[in-house]
Amino acid sequence: MRIAVAGGTGVVGRHVVEALRARGYEPAVLSRATGVDLASGAGLDAALLGAETVVDVANIDTASRKAAVTFFERTGRTLAAAAERAGVRHLVTLSIVGVDRVRLGYYAGKLRQEEIVREGAVPWTILRATQFHEFAGQFLSGIPGPVAVVPTGRVQPVAAHEVGEALADLALGAPRGMAPELAGPRVESLPDMARRLIAAGGARRRPVLPVYLPGGMSAGGLLPTGPGPRGAQTFDEWLATPEA
Repeated sequence: MRIAVAGGTGVVGRHVVEALRARGYEPAVLSRATGVDLASGAGLDAALLGAETVVDVANIDTASRKAAVTFFERTGRTLAAAAERAGVRHLVTLSIVGVDRVRLGYYAGKLRQEEIVREGAVPWTILRATQFHEFAGQFLSGIPGPVAVVPTGRVQPVAAHEVGEALADLALGAPRGMAPELAGPRVESLPDMARRLIAAGGARRRPVLPVYLPGGMSAGGLLPTGPGPRGAQTFDEWLATPEA
């Protein structure tokens, strides 16, 4: 089976590639570094030649609703059309737990991506995963000033490498539609995660000020709503690893 990974050099993509290689496959990595532009489609048809399955973990680092929707609209449509032309039999897409409940600009883009996948002709699987352990650091990096204002939301963070493993397993199976939501082993407070990350030296030292954020994030919108697979690595265990 030939498998292609869109965004295979990213935070999750590299773990998908590693997991597939560990299972005896040599996935084709779709990225600008390999001559593929997912937005314009340049190089995409050649890269998908003979592919039976595509895993889409392509991403954009933005909090802008307009930028997120534009990116996932373009890449989603381009990839879906190319996959259909290539005769791909399974499109696996990574999404986010709470994407339909939390009103964030980035989530609007991911929700549009889900719609494109569901409307497409290629049989599909969508895996919604909770935020990664890196979430607290990513959030802090976007907050300027001497005080870190952090939403009071609860999250159930999961290790990126465990998401990669789950996507690899899904890629080797039949299309499932909406897969059971994947989450980490423990519910955490986002402000507490930020404080612990700062204490561990993983972010700039400053006080953390918890605030209520409307739009669902502070009201538990990021937590899974039903049963599903759960990761093993806790946030504290991740903090203790060299890469944290």
